Amino acid sequence: MADATFQDGAEKPLRLWAQDVDDLTVLSSLAQDAVFPANEMTFQSGKRRFALLLNRFRWEDQPKAERRNRPYERVQAVLTINDVQKVLTQGVERDKDTVLSLLNITFNSTGDGAGRVVLTFSGDGAIALDVECLDVTLTDVTRPYIAPSKSAPKHPE
Repeated sequence: MADATFQDGAEKPLRLWAQDVDDLTVLSSLAQDAVFPANEMTFQSGKRRFALLLNRFRWEDQPKAERRNRPYERVQAVLTINDVQKVLTQGVERDKDTVLSLLNITFNSTGDGAGRVVLTFSGDGAIALDVECLDVTLTDVTRPYIAPSKSAPKHPE
Protein backbone atom coordinates (compact mmCIF):
# COMPACT_ATOMS: atom_id res chain seq x y z
CA MET A 1 0.00 0.00 0.00
CA ALA A 2 1.40 3.40 -1.02
CA ASP A 3 1.32 6.61 0.98
CA ALA A 4 -1.32 9.21 0.10
CA THR A 5 -0.30 11.87 -2.36
CA PHE A 6 -1.21 15.56 -2.60
CA GLN A 7 -3.55 14.75 -5.51
CA ASP A 8 -5.50 12.40 -3.24
CA GLY A 9 -6.69 15.49 -1.36
CA ALA A 10 -8.75 16.82 -4.28
CA GLU A 11 -12.27 18.10 -3.65
CA LYS A 12 -14.12 14.85 -3.04
CA PRO A 13 -16.55 13.74 -0.36
CA LEU A 14 -14.86 12.37 2.74
CA ARG A 15 -15.11 8.64 3.34
CA LEU A 16 -13.15 7.76 6.47
CA TRP A 17 -12.93 4.50 8.36
CA ALA A 18 -11.46 4.25 11.87
CA GLN A 19 -10.29 0.90 13.21
CA ASP A 20 -7.76 2.13 15.75
CA VAL A 21 -7.30 5.09 18.07
CA ASP A 22 -5.06 6.99 15.64
CA ASP A 23 -7.67 6.68 12.88
CA LEU A 24 -10.39 7.78 15.29
CA THR A 25 -8.39 10.87 16.29
CA VAL A 26 -8.31 12.01 12.65
CA LEU A 27 -11.99 11.21 12.12
CA SER A 28 -12.92 13.02 15.34
CA SER A 29 -11.01 16.17 14.33
CA LEU A 30 -12.92 16.33 11.03
CA ALA A 31 -16.27 15.75 12.77
CA GLN A 32 -15.58 18.33 15.50
CA ASP A 33 -18.28 21.01 15.73
CA ALA A 34 -20.75 19.02 13.63
CA VAL A 35 -24.32 19.96 14.56
CA PHE A 36 -27.52 17.97 14.19
CA PRO A 37 -31.04 17.68 15.59
CA ALA A 38 -31.08 15.09 18.36
CA ASN A 39 -33.80 13.12 16.58
CA GLU A 40 -31.34 12.37 13.73
CA MET A 41 -29.78 9.52 15.76
CA THR A 42 -30.73 5.89 15.42
CA PHE A 43 -29.69 2.62 17.02
CA GLN A 44 -30.42 -0.51 15.02
CA SER A 45 -29.99 -3.12 17.73
CA GLY A 46 -30.49 -6.06 15.34
CA LYS A 47 -27.66 -4.80 13.14
CA ARG A 48 -25.68 -3.54 16.16
CA ARG A 49 -25.30 -0.17 14.43
CA PHE A 50 -25.58 3.38 15.82
CA ALA A 51 -25.77 6.14 13.23
CA LEU A 52 -26.43 9.85 13.05
CA LEU A 53 -26.88 12.36 10.26
CA LEU A 54 -24.88 15.47 11.03
CA ASN A 55 -23.95 18.79 9.47
CA ARG A 56 -20.17 18.70 9.48
CA PHE A 57 -18.02 21.84 9.33
CA ARG A 58 -15.49 21.29 6.53
CA TRP A 59 -12.29 21.80 8.54
CA GLU A 60 -10.27 20.46 5.63
CA ASP A 61 -11.55 23.38 3.49
CA GLN A 62 -11.08 26.17 6.08
CA PRO A 63 -7.57 27.28 4.99
CA LYS A 64 -8.63 27.44 1.34
CA ALA A 65 -11.79 29.42 2.20
CA GLU A 66 -9.70 31.93 4.18
CA ARG A 67 -7.07 32.28 1.43
CA ARG A 68 -9.70 32.83 -1.23
CA ASN A 69 -11.90 34.99 1.02
CA ARG A 70 -14.96 32.85 0.38
CA PRO A 71 -17.62 31.51 2.77
CA TYR A 72 -16.96 28.57 5.04
CA GLU A 73 -18.77 25.35 4.22
CA ARG A 74 -20.62 22.52 5.89
CA VAL A 75 -21.70 19.20 4.44
CA GLN A 76 -24.14 16.55 5.61
CA ALA A 77 -22.40 13.37 6.66
CA VAL A 78 -23.34 10.06 8.25
CA LEU A 79 -21.37 8.94 11.29
CA THR A 80 -21.75 5.20 11.86
CA ILE A 81 -20.49 3.12 14.77
CA ASN A 82 -20.69 -0.65 14.19
CA ASP A 83 -20.61 -3.68 16.49
CA VAL A 84 -22.47 -1.74 19.21
CA GLN A 85 -23.58 -3.87 22.14
CA LYS A 86 -24.99 -1.17 24.43
CA VAL A 87 -25.88 2.54 24.26
CA LEU A 88 -25.76 4.86 27.29
CA THR A 89 -26.68 8.54 27.28
CA GLN A 90 -26.12 11.43 29.67
CA GLY A 91 -27.64 14.89 29.28
CA VAL A 92 -28.98 14.22 25.77
CA GLU A 93 -32.63 14.99 24.99
CA ARG A 94 -33.83 13.14 21.89
CA ASP A 95 -36.31 15.54 20.35
CA LYS A 96 -36.37 17.50 17.09
CA ASP A 97 -35.95 20.85 18.87
CA THR A 98 -32.67 19.91 20.56
CA VAL A 99 -29.59 20.67 18.46
CA LEU A 100 -26.41 18.92 19.52
CA SER A 101 -22.87 20.06 18.76
CA LEU A 102 -20.24 17.31 18.65
CA LEU A 103 -16.99 18.17 20.42
CA ASN A 104 -15.06 14.91 20.04
CA ILE A 105 -15.12 11.15 19.68
CA THR A 106 -12.89 8.99 21.87
CA PHE A 107 -12.29 5.29 22.46
CA ASN A 108 -11.51 3.64 25.79
CA SER A 109 -10.29 0.07 25.37
CA THR A 110 -11.49 -2.67 27.70
CA GLY A 111 -9.17 -5.27 26.13
CA ASP A 112 -9.26 -7.74 23.23
CA GLY A 113 -10.27 -4.95 20.82
CA ALA A 114 -13.50 -4.17 22.70
CA GLY A 115 -14.17 -0.89 24.45
CA ARG A 116 -16.33 2.19 24.68
CA VAL A 117 -16.74 4.87 22.01
CA VAL A 118 -17.76 8.17 23.62
CA LEU A 119 -19.38 11.03 21.70
CA THR A 120 -19.03 14.23 23.75
CA PHE A 121 -21.30 17.22 23.05
CA SER A 122 -21.19 20.83 24.12
CA GLY A 123 -23.29 21.44 27.22
CA ASP A 124 -21.95 18.31 28.99
CA GLY A 125 -24.00 15.76 27.03
CA ALA A 126 -22.49 12.44 26.02
CA ILE A 127 -23.33 9.13 24.41
CA ALA A 128 -21.30 6.06 25.31
CA LEU A 129 -21.37 3.05 23.01
CA ASP A 130 -19.98 -0.26 24.23
CA VAL A 131 -18.50 -1.95 21.17
CA GLU A 132 -17.07 -5.35 20.36
CA CYS A 133 -14.38 -3.68 18.27
CA LEU A 134 -13.59 -0.20 16.97
CA ASP A 135 -15.36 0.26 13.63
CA VAL A 136 -16.40 3.87 12.92
CA THR A 137 -17.11 5.51 9.55
CA LEU A 138 -17.70 9.11 8.53
CA THR A 139 -19.16 9.57 5.05
CA ASP A 140 -20.16 12.84 3.38
CA VAL A 141 -23.54 12.36 1.70
CA THR A 142 -24.34 15.80 0.19
CA ARG A 143 -22.50 18.51 -1.67
CA PRO A 144 -20.99 21.23 0.53
CA TYR A 145 -23.15 24.25 1.32
CA ILE A 146 -22.37 27.67 2.78
CA ALA A 147 -22.25 27.50 6.57
CA PRO A 148 -25.36 29.31 7.86
CA SER A 149 -23.28 31.14 10.50
CA LYS A 150 -20.81 32.24 7.80
CA SER A 151 -18.06 31.77 10.39
CA ALA A 152 -15.75 29.03 11.61
CA PRO A 153 -16.59 27.48 15.00
CA LYS A 154 -14.55 28.91 17.86
CA HIS A 155 -13.74 27.50 21.28
CA PRO A 156 -12.66 29.41 24.38
CA GLU A 157 -8.90 29.31 24.91
